[in-house]
Amino acid sequence: FDFVGAHIARATMPNPTATMITTKGDIVVELFMDVMPLTASNFLDLVQTGFYDGQHFHRVIDNFMLQFGCPYSKDPRSHVAGTGGPVGGSKFTVGGKTIVRDPEGNIPDELTQRITNSPGTLSMANTGAPNSGGSQFFINTVHNDFLDWWRMDLGESQHPVFGKVVQGMDVVMAISKTPTDDDCPITPVKMISIKVNP
Repeated sequence: FDFVGAHIARATMPNPTATMITTKGDIVVELFMDVMPLTASNFLDLVQTGFYDGQHFHRVIDNFMLQFGCPYSKDPRSHVAGTGGPVGGSKFTVGGKTIVRDPEGNIPDELTQRITNSPGTLSMANTGAPNSGGSQFFINTVHNDFLDWWRMDLGESQHPVFGKVVQGMDVVMAISKTPTDDDCPITPVKMISIKVNP
């Protein structure tokens, strides 16, 4: 796949934004389609198919991050929340090329840009194994540079950043302060819907 060609084709277009409507308020995010086309396109496909609608933040750790995107989290008390992803073999497009998710619903790692896991950035969650990210992502609430894919001197985790919060960081921080039990919010925080902005 020609990521450089896809980057050049998108260079004149602004990055897409999406609005996350939660029970705590709205969060607007910019998706880095210009430099992270595969990961951003995966997210946009899931948004456009309604995949995220009705899910809950299943992992919230103050002074760290908020994790979201598991289909099992539609039940906010599910004990398997955090283990699910997109349908295996499902497809999306990037710059006119079709990408097929693997049998577990995962996409290839896009370890191409050195965008640090700074506060307000969206980053792909994974199991720690290569190419194990699918639909789950997290919003950093502090600078988690030890999660940067190129910072092997700080840790082994590799989490590529594919977007950032451009509005509603106060909502992100409010969610980060919600009381939890085993990192799961005691009062569920629901993603009512995510919509791509026109």
